[in-house]
Amino acid sequence: VQLQASGGGLVQAGDSLRLSCATSGQTFGNYSVGWFRKVPEKEREFVAAIGWKEHIYNEDFVKGRFTISRDTAKNTVSLIMRRLQADDTAVYYCAADPSYDAVRSGVAELWGQGTQVTVSS
Repeated sequence: VQLQASGGGLVQAGDSLRLSCATSGQTFGNYSVGWFRKVPEKEREFVAAIGWKEHIYNEDFVKGRFTISRDTAKNTVSLIMRRLQADDTAVYYCAADPSYDAVRSGVAELWGQGTQVTVSS
């Protein structure tokens, strides 16, 4: 089972991006999925997670700008990011685990390779 994160790119401050996390060899049906981000010399940060009936965001910086959603037909989990800021520049990773708490805690069993998001100010 592998995760594939995509959708990153270079955008200007104020723009939007849609990140997508897809899986090969497994359905997301039994998994909670989360997004994390990492910049050099800083700890990895939790961004958002979605279970089946719940979702959560890191409100320290999301502040209503991001939306995580699950598309069961396409077997993907998306993160729509709006009003992007320079501080959102990072490599974004998706992660999945049968346990919602494991995803929230950053100890998910499955991790994607990351997609670079660069926001120019």
